[in-house]
Amino acid sequence: MSQESEKIKVNDRRIRFDDESQEVPPESEAKKIERKKMAKDYEQAAKQETTNLPKVNFTTFVLSLSSSALMHLGEVPEPESGQVNVNMAMAKHTIDVLAMLEEKTRGNLTPQEDRLLKDVLFEVRMKFVQKAK
Repeated sequence: MSQESEKIKVNDRRIRFDDESQEVPPESEAKKIERKKMAKDYEQAAKQETTNLPKVNFTTFVLSLSSSALMHLGEVPEPESGQVNVNMAMAKHTIDVLAMLEEKTRGNLTPQEDRLLKDVLFEVRMKFVQKAK
């Protein structure tokens, strides 16, 4: 056989997470139904669990990430151990998550949420720069 007749064509259908421009295949109806059922099951199970944690919304999410960044910067002690440790790589990662949120939510936040995110990012970035010196 010649080389031309032995050509193999490979169609890689995996989703690549490093290329945001790649199209995502449409979700099947069965998967949509399964996802909705799982969400309802979760809601029912979560109602049985009582906690004293704050309600989950955008503000508490941003403040949680901010607290994590400050903890990794050594500005506040770790809740479990009470010790102050500096982990610049994790601080940078958490700040990058906040920056990604800012980019992806641009134009979709309330003025208060937008201001909070901008202020938190400014604060943790300044503290990161101070620690990096």
